Amino acid sequence: MSYIPVYSWSEARTVDPTRRSVRLYVWQLPVRISHWIAVLSVAVLSCTGYYMHNPFIISRGANAYLMGTMRFIHLTAASVFIGAFLLRMYWFLEGNKWSRWSAFLPLQKKQWQGIGQMVSYYSFLRRDLIHVIGHNALAAVTYMYMFLLMFVEILTGLALYSMTRSSPLLSALIGWLPRLIDIQYLRLAHFCIMFGFFIFVIHHVYSAVLVSWEERNGLIESIFTGYKFMPETELEESERDEVT
Repeated sequence: MSYIPVYSWSEARTVDPTRRSVRLYVWQLPVRISHWIAVLSVAVLSCTGYYMHNPFIISRGANAYLMGTMRFIHLTAASVFIGAFLLRMYWFLEGNKWSRWSAFLPLQKKQWQGIGQMVSYYSFLRRDLIHVIGHNALAAVTYMYMFLLMFVEILTGLALYSMTRSSPLLSALIGWLPRLIDIQYLRLAHFCIMFGFFIFVIHHVYSAVLVSWEERNGLIESIFTGYKFMPETELEESERDEVT
């Protein structure tokens, strides 16, 4: 099978009609960078955060300072995580059509239909997948919900940090939250959201492997390369849907 490099949606129209598939640049570099930085930082934050909640390693020796080391690593990883989150939020505005905020919010009837179709597929009530170039409608809504959880995790984390460090900037940005919600509830929410990330990762990996296997479109590889593959007929179909 031959593949033709296509770097934008408009260029897809010029593909040689004798070819069977096209190669589309879907996930831009900032999307891939923010994705992998978030993955790695969440892994570090989970390990160090759980240790801070429940120290399961006993450090011995006069110079042992394991809790302080864990806390430093946690704060450093949190800064990296916030950076990745801000990059992705910026790319909601500046990214291509598959990365923008409009691709994640179900604002059109077709998106709601897509959610129902994917729910039917995962419920074994539908045999065929819905073939889309970017995220399917159900995945897009799920990702938007996860971005919301990430935002709450950042807010609660900054609120907890502000209680241990006297900083005018932190007080101005987040000092209102501990006055609104008791610090113990903020700590509990911060800890429980971590398990929400665990649940999401398990399903995310499962569904990505499943869809990549079913569609044979390079879905798994695309988060590394940015490229996905699509039959010309489906590409033309998607373009017609956009026009209408």
